[in-house]
Amino acid sequence: MAIASAAEPGEAGRHHKTGLRMPAEDRDLLHRGKRIVDLDIKAQPGLLLELATKADVLLDCFRPGTCERLGIGPDDCASVNPRLIYARITGWGQDGPLATTAGHDINYLSQTGAMSSLGYRDRPPMPPLNLVADFGGGSMLVLLGIVAALYERERSGRGQVIDAAMVDGVSVLAQMMWTMKSTGALRDERESFLLDGGAPFYGCYETADGKYMAVGAIEPQFFAALLAGLGLAADEVPRQSDVAEFPRMRELFTEKFASRTRDEWAKVFAGTDACVTPVLTWHEAANDAHLTRRSTVITAHGVQQAAPAPRFSRTAAGPVGAPPARTTALDEIGW
Repeated sequence: MAIASAAEPGEAGRHHKTGLRMPAEDRDLLHRGKRIVDLDIKAQPGLLLELATKADVLLDCFRPGTCERLGIGPDDCASVNPRLIYARITGWGQDGPLATTAGHDINYLSQTGAMSSLGYRDRPPMPPLNLVADFGGGSMLVLLGIVAALYERERSGRGQVIDAAMVDGVSVLAQMMWTMKSTGALRDERESFLLDGGAPFYGCYETADGKYMAVGAIEPQFFAALLAGLGLAADEVPRQSDVAEFPRMRELFTEKFASRTRDEWAKVFAGTDACVTPVLTWHEAANDAHLTRRSTVITAHGVQQAAPAPRFSRTAAGPVGAPPARTTALDEIGW
């Protein structure tokens, strides 16, 4: 499959005034296995259109209207390739009051309501890196749209435009929360819900060595296994469903987890159905027994990184490619 992308050119080792240093393209794992072409589309939009004639998918990563002004918009590309899937990924979407406004993952997350549920009640909301909007609601949803559009093209023979907005994607990912809101289970207050840290049997606890254990013992049988691992009898702990007693339950769990180190607790709960696991650092995760056995994190070209996912039974992924060491000349693409 041939995929072209219209995006801002990379700048090796570029960094912002904040001190955030972006990796050079030859070290950016998001570019592994790709070929990158330096093309000034402002000066040579025709060359992009030439690529579009042979492409299956074109990714538009600019603000709305930019590609139209450059002469490489959906209509321009469709005129040279009616089968082209024109995938537009933005934070705010192609229309709406904020469509042309700058933003980052944290902004798209905040505008959807999801951000208001993340973090502690008495502190500001905490962004979950940039995993939810940029990658979950953005990249994953535009990929789903592309796959669906390619599948539909097999029947119609025609391409189409995909409007993948991160605010839309985050909202879809939060569909369960919208359900909970409609039933009154989710309120506009952090740590007031089953899954946002409000329940003492769904959260993280500090251990004796300053590390943490993650607890997700929602179902009664898992809750019972949690109590067994902590060495607590059922009559020592409030009923799991007694919300009024959550503070006392949390105190009991906090005291217990603080009595041993993280690795000691990990051994206690290993092989049980308590849904209790250690909170690992990135370094520890790369050497974790389960992830190592599945080759979830691999070392390729001298760098630790995530393996391709998901996995296919019949058409397994090939060797992991390295990020491109140089740009590719147009005449070397071979389309």
